[in-house]
Amino acid sequence: MTASLDLTVDPVELTAALVDIPSVSGGEKAIADAVEQALRDRCPHLEVVRNGDAVLARTHLGRDTRVVLAGHLDTVPINDNLPSRRTGSGEDEHLHGCGTVDMKGGDAVMLHLAATLTEPRYDLTFVFYDCEEVEAERNGLNRIERELPEWLDGDLAVVCEPSDAAIEAGCQGTMRVEVRTSGKRAHTARAWMGENAIHAAEPVLRRLSEYAPREPVIDGLQFREGLQAVRVEGGVAGNVVPDSCVVAVNHRFAPDKSLADAEAHLREVFDGFEVTVVDGAAGALPGLTAPAAARLVEASGAAPVAKLGWTDVARFAARGLPAVNFGPGSPALAHTQQENVRTADIRRCADVLRRFLG
Repeated sequence: MTASLDLTVDPVELTAALVDIPSVSGGEKAIADAVEQALRDRCPHLEVVRNGDAVLARTHLGRDTRVVLAGHLDTVPINDNLPSRRTGSGEDEHLHGCGTVDMKGGDAVMLHLAATLTEPRYDLTFVFYDCEEVEAERNGLNRIERELPEWLDGDLAVVCEPSDAAIEAGCQGTMRVEVRTSGKRAHTARAWMGENAIHAAEPVLRRLSEYAPREPVIDGLQFREGLQAVRVEGGVAGNVVPDSCVVAVNHRFAPDKSLADAEAHLREVFDGFEVTVVDGAAGALPGLTAPAAARLVEASGAAPVAKLGWTDVARFAARGLPAVNFGPGSPALAHTQQENVRTADIRRCADVLRRFLG
């Protein structure tokens, strides 16, 4: 039986209802069914389509500007943190449970606005998608982009990921590489006959420890780059000089760099060593000079900040849309057993977006 959702209630109540529908990545059918049914029943002003376990809805009002609001329906595995519960009161009230932060609070805000903004200032598209919390190739936005690409078009994208109810503009890019060293095997009793590949990685680690990351300012926002070893693998046995070592490195780079720029930089940093690119994803420029983005910042009444991480805003930026993150909850609490969101943040996000869109 499909769960019944009232999209017109307080977004905090709606968040709790969504949290109480388990939706671990790959198991979003129940929540997608509930969202689809609620949108079809409550929102005759919206075109609604189902794509796998993603649900999409949009207006057709002939406005000059279209805003896309996006949020994923899945969560990380439940960690003895369901059903939802509340603590505190007033400004200190918190809603606890898996997905409260990442990101059913944002989904609830989107659903509430979808139902209650029947004559918005802009045309609106709402995208509720699946499998964001797992490997990138399973992300529902990939499938939507292949099968229904026009649903991701617009003039501004707002991804309602947790941002402490502040506008986080753009996002960093990310690249993973492996730096390899080689040697010659020998018995450790006759170590002088070999060449230790792990010892040969010492210059790699030194370059990392001495690395000074950039802190560029882009559109008035300060980004902070990073370069970190995240894994070292080597060794054959307890009595063998190793002939191979791999240092896995993660690079977070500001959105004024392309993937090619990031790769060239890493090859320069590790000049003289074998470098293999494992994967990478470009960042997204803040795009705050776009008219719709500027109006959103004005509606928020607060200064935007740079997104120091990678999010799906980059997918929209790659399609030519300026994109921001704006949602309730602290990213630091996402994926934790203690996941909880301040209910005032949920209401603030709903109020800001209502001022902007209404």
